[in-house]
Amino acid sequence: MRQIEVKTEAHQELHDITPQVQAAVEASGIAEGVCYLFCPHTTAGLTLNENWDPSVRHDLGLVFDNLVPHRPDFRHREGNSPAHAKTSLVGSSLTLFVSGGRLVLGSWQGVFLAEFDGPRRRRVLVKVMAG
Repeated sequence: MRQIEVKTEAHQELHDITPQVQAAVEASGIAEGVCYLFCPHTTAGLTLNENWDPSVRHDLGLVFDNLVPHRPDFRHREGNSPAHAKTSLVGSSLTLFVSGGRLVLGSWQGVFLAEFDGPRRRRVLVKVMAG
Protein backbone atom coordinates (compact mmCIF):
# COMPACT_ATOMS: atom_id res chain seq x y z
CA MET A 1 0.00 0.00 0.00
CA ARG A 2 1.17 3.51 -0.81
CA GLN A 3 0.16 6.87 0.54
CA ILE A 4 -0.32 10.15 -1.31
CA GLU A 5 -0.04 13.33 0.74
CA VAL A 6 -1.90 16.43 -0.41
CA LYS A 7 -1.67 19.93 1.03
CA THR A 8 -4.91 21.69 0.13
CA GLU A 9 -4.94 25.45 -0.16
CA ALA A 10 -8.60 26.45 0.04
CA HIS A 11 -11.56 25.79 2.31
CA GLN A 12 -13.23 23.90 -0.55
CA GLU A 13 -11.41 22.63 -3.60
CA LEU A 14 -11.12 19.73 -5.99
CA HIS A 15 -7.42 18.87 -6.08
CA ASP A 16 -6.31 16.78 -9.08
CA ILE A 17 -4.27 13.82 -7.82
CA THR A 18 -4.30 11.84 -11.08
CA PRO A 19 -0.51 12.11 -11.62
CA GLN A 20 0.25 10.91 -8.08
CA VAL A 21 -2.16 7.97 -8.40
CA GLN A 22 -0.64 7.03 -11.77
CA ALA A 23 2.83 7.19 -10.21
CA ALA A 24 1.68 4.80 -7.48
CA VAL A 25 0.34 2.42 -10.15
CA GLU A 26 3.65 2.53 -12.00
CA ALA A 27 5.64 2.00 -8.79
CA SER A 28 3.57 -1.10 -8.05
CA GLY A 29 4.86 -2.79 -11.21
CA ILE A 30 1.37 -4.21 -11.84
CA ALA A 31 0.32 -4.09 -15.48
CA GLU A 32 -3.22 -5.49 -15.20
CA GLY A 33 -5.42 -5.17 -12.17
CA VAL A 34 -7.33 -2.82 -9.93
CA CYS A 35 -6.37 0.36 -8.08
CA TYR A 36 -8.21 1.01 -4.83
CA LEU A 37 -8.17 4.50 -3.35
CA PHE A 38 -9.31 5.44 0.15
CA CYS A 39 -9.42 8.85 1.83
CA PRO A 40 -9.33 8.40 5.63
CA HIS A 41 -10.91 11.77 6.46
CA THR A 42 -14.47 12.75 7.38
CA THR A 43 -14.36 16.17 5.71
CA ALA A 44 -12.59 15.24 2.46
CA GLY A 45 -13.38 12.56 -0.11
CA LEU A 46 -12.62 11.28 -3.58
CA THR A 47 -14.34 11.75 -6.91
CA LEU A 48 -13.82 11.31 -10.65
CA ASN A 49 -14.60 14.18 -12.96
CA GLU A 50 -13.31 16.29 -15.82
CA ASN A 51 -9.74 17.47 -15.35
CA TRP A 52 -9.31 19.36 -18.61
CA ASP A 53 -11.35 22.52 -17.94
CA PRO A 54 -10.78 23.99 -14.44
CA SER A 55 -14.13 25.80 -14.58
CA VAL A 56 -15.81 22.41 -13.99
CA ARG A 57 -14.19 22.31 -10.54
CA HIS A 58 -15.50 25.79 -9.79
CA ASP A 59 -18.99 24.88 -10.94
CA LEU A 60 -19.03 21.70 -8.86
CA GLY A 61 -18.09 23.78 -5.83
CA LEU A 62 -21.15 25.94 -6.45
CA VAL A 63 -23.31 22.82 -6.71
CA PHE A 64 -21.97 21.43 -3.43
CA ASP A 65 -22.58 24.76 -1.69
CA ASN A 66 -26.12 24.87 -3.07
CA LEU A 67 -26.85 21.27 -2.03
CA VAL A 68 -25.40 21.68 1.47
CA PRO A 69 -25.49 25.28 2.67
CA HIS A 70 -24.49 26.20 6.20
CA ARG A 71 -27.53 26.14 8.49
CA PRO A 72 -27.85 27.80 11.88
CA ASP A 73 -29.58 24.71 13.28
CA PHE A 74 -26.60 22.39 12.68
CA ARG A 75 -25.49 21.01 16.06
CA HIS A 76 -21.91 19.87 15.39
CA ARG A 77 -19.79 22.08 17.62
CA GLU A 78 -16.85 22.37 15.22
CA GLY A 79 -19.06 24.23 12.76
CA ASN A 80 -18.09 22.07 9.78
CA SER A 81 -21.28 20.04 9.34
CA PRO A 82 -21.52 21.03 5.65
CA ALA A 83 -18.06 19.48 5.08
CA HIS A 84 -19.18 16.20 6.63
CA ALA A 85 -22.34 16.12 4.51
CA LYS A 86 -20.49 16.96 1.27
CA THR A 87 -17.96 14.21 1.97
CA SER A 88 -20.82 11.74 2.42
CA LEU A 89 -22.14 12.83 -0.99
CA VAL A 90 -18.87 12.27 -2.87
CA GLY A 91 -17.69 9.25 -0.87
CA SER A 92 -14.36 8.19 0.54
CA SER A 93 -13.19 5.57 -1.95
CA LEU A 94 -12.75 4.81 -5.63
CA THR A 95 -12.00 1.64 -7.55
CA LEU A 96 -10.23 2.02 -10.90
CA PHE A 97 -9.06 -0.50 -13.46
CA VAL A 98 -5.40 -0.73 -14.45
CA SER A 99 -4.43 -1.90 -17.92
CA GLY A 100 -1.01 -1.77 -19.53
CA GLY A 101 0.34 -0.27 -16.31
CA ARG A 102 -1.96 2.75 -16.68
CA LEU A 103 -5.15 3.88 -14.97
CA VAL A 104 -8.18 3.26 -17.16
CA LEU A 105 -9.92 6.64 -17.33
CA GLY A 106 -12.26 8.33 -19.77
CA SER A 107 -10.88 10.93 -22.18
CA TRP A 108 -11.30 13.87 -19.80
CA GLN A 109 -11.48 12.08 -16.45
CA GLY A 110 -9.21 12.76 -13.53
CA VAL A 111 -9.04 11.65 -9.90
CA PHE A 112 -9.76 14.40 -7.38
CA LEU A 113 -9.36 14.82 -3.67
CA ALA A 114 -12.47 16.77 -2.70
CA GLU A 115 -11.54 19.09 0.16
CA PHE A 116 -14.44 20.55 2.12
CA ASP A 117 -12.75 21.79 5.33
CA GLY A 118 -9.37 23.14 4.33
CA PRO A 119 -6.77 24.15 4.01
CA ARG A 120 -5.30 20.98 5.49
CA ARG A 121 -2.85 18.16 4.93
CA ARG A 122 -4.70 15.12 3.61
CA ARG A 123 -3.79 11.51 2.90
CA VAL A 124 -5.04 9.15 0.22
CA LEU A 125 -4.22 5.45 0.54
CA VAL A 126 -3.54 3.58 -2.69
CA LYS A 127 -3.54 -0.20 -3.12
CA VAL A 128 -2.87 -1.73 -6.54
CA MET A 129 -3.65 -5.41 -6.98
CA ALA A 130 -3.03 -7.70 -9.91
CA GLY A 131 -5.96 -9.38 -11.50
